[in-house]
Amino acid sequence: MDPELAILETEDAMQKAVEYMTHEFATVRTGKASPGLIENLDVYVSQYGSNMKLKQLAVISSPEPRLLEVKAFDPSTTQDIERAIRESRLGLNPSAGSTSLRVPIPELSEERRREMVKLVKQLSEEAKVRIRALRKEGMDGAKKMKADNVLTEDSQKEHEAEVQKLTDKAVKQIDELVAAKEKEVMKI
Repeated sequence: MDPELAILETEDAMQKAVEYMTHEFATVRTGKASPGLIENLDVYVSQYGSNMKLKQLAVISSPEPRLLEVKAFDPSTTQDIERAIRESRLGLNPSAGSTSLRVPIPELSEERRREMVKLVKQLSEEAKVRIRALRKEGMDGAKKMKADNVLTEDSQKEHEAEVQKLTDKAVKQIDELVAAKEKEVMKI
């Protein structure tokens, strides 16, 4: 394997791990309404003989800072969507309107905010575990390339240093995202 290609693949995989964590952060409730709160969650609606994601059945918008509006493409699915949101782990209580659902986002208590921060830290730790696994793969790849005489001992050390630099960059990026999300969650 080409050493430069191996570095690019490692960098790409680490970036995807950070992006996935960012995607997961969108499902963490802050105090304000965000379509990603229920759009990105695995809220499944039993419809048309199968379970479908909410965003496949409706348009989700945030007309006010503490309100989400869910407009179903097919009005006959409104009750099923309402039930799915109510039964999700979010603890939201939607109310049906004439053509859409209104989902008020209640103010978070201090205790609930701290729980959300714990969840954010748990998600970040999962991302860091993935980054460390990718680092190990990169280091093992360098050793294998040296064993296959693709790399010299000096170039193996350079390759490992590059993998470590990518790891440090990804971990720093995760820490910055966690700090920003924690600040957002704790903001009243």
